Amino acid sequence: MLKTVTMRTVDWTALRRDDEAPAEGLRARKKRMLRRQLSDTATEMFLERGFDAVRVAEVAEACGVSEKTVFNYFPTKESLVLDLGEATLHSLRTTLADPSLSPLEAVLKILSGELDAITSWLSAQDDPAQAKALLLRFGMLIRSTPSLRAHQGDMKEQQVAAAAEVLARRAEMNSDDPEPRIAATALLGLWSIQFQALRRHLNHAESPTQLHEAVSADVQRAARLIGSGLNAFA
Repeated sequence: MLKTVTMRTVDWTALRRDDEAPAEGLRARKKRMLRRQLSDTATEMFLERGFDAVRVAEVAEACGVSEKTVFNYFPTKESLVLDLGEATLHSLRTTLADPSLSPLEAVLKILSGELDAITSWLSAQDDPAQAKALLLRFGMLIRSTPSLRAHQGDMKEQQVAAAAEVLARRAEMNSDDPEPRIAATALLGLWSIQFQALRRHLNHAESPTQLHEAVSADVQRAARLIGSGLNAFA
């Protein structure tokens, strides 16, 4: 018998790329696991009741910690549910700086890893239809909540700034110069393409593999359009 998928049975941590360090100590592991628990619990509660209807104190109580502890890990309520933006920011600062990859190759590598996490999660679910519905509800939660949209916009500005700094160093330019700035803006636009493609293909793809192929194809189409200009800059 198939197990019913609900917000409370979804392993939201599986949607994150594994950031565990090989030599991670017990203290660091406990902190990482608590951070994940806080974000996952908040995500479940926001999906069930709505973002504005849930107080941070309730998330803290559900996890058995103080409200202050929650804010020690997440500076705002919005960052509880949009914490994956921080992982993308870190990836931009590291992968984009890899001299063996062009800027476009580096960004496509990051996007592919994030898409892998989503499709692998879907493959592991007992009821794919309900799992897809939850992903769509998660996207709707963000789009329908003004404070989450604003936070997402702020995070994108940070990501563009970080990417521009890396690109400027690679080109021996200033990060305020127009070339690294527009290159960073174009590269970050591929995230919007991937999110839109996921929403468009999610209910039409027959398998996670087909979903991965369809979304990747859309991202590659967009990447080809901006590739010549980015390659000239690089």
